[in-house]
Amino acid sequence: MRRTTSVLLSLSALLAASALTVPTAVAAPEAERPAAAPAGWEAVDATALARITGEKDARRAPLAAGDAATTAAAEPELLAVQSGRNNRFVATEKNYAEPNTGVQRARSTEFVGSWESYAFEWDETTQTYALRSLANNRYVAVEKNYTGSAQNVLRARSTRVGGWERFALYYNETLDRWALRSTVNGLFVTMENDYTGSLQYALRARSAEVAGSWEQFVLYDIGA
Repeated sequence: MRRTTSVLLSLSALLAASALTVPTAVAAPEAERPAAAPAGWEAVDATALARITGEKDARRAPLAAGDAATTAAAEPELLAVQSGRNNRFVATEKNYAEPNTGVQRARSTEFVGSWESYAFEWDETTQTYALRSLANNRYVAVEKNYTGSAQNVLRARSTRVGGWERFALYYNETLDRWALRSTVNGLFVTMENDYTGSLQYALRARSAEVAGSWEQFVLYDIGA
């Protein structure tokens, strides 16, 4: 069984308790190559991700008793994401009603299964990842056309991948943490720890830099 290293992903702050505003229907922009890595961080491609999450001192996601992870695969990497701010696992809220369906929230106290599972799919051309939720088999998108406190919230709702669904992944060796930056707006994913209600702990691509634990995440290998 492979193990995972503790890895932090820079995920956007949590969504407000108020309902999300439905975005205007527009075509997703073309995916662009990610910007330069911030100081102290390095961009991570598929080879580096597999190496880091496969190191012998890495950790595996702690499965709840009697549960099992989704079938493993060498490509893409199958990972669980834990917030560095509240130490909770990110989950896909597939049972939320529209327009909140598929919202990403760091709300699970333990890794249970597919709700907290993601396939990190590497694209060599754009040097970015698409994150596919194993809870509903949809790609995570940044809702840049939402407004207010819900703007740039992350939702697993796309069946295809474009600029809205692409993220650059960065690693800080000193911190042993990871961060994610959206290519659609160039902002880092943040966990909204101070939000309340049904959207507490939601993820939003809204930070210009990795300022602290709100933008940092731990990654756990859930592959066999």
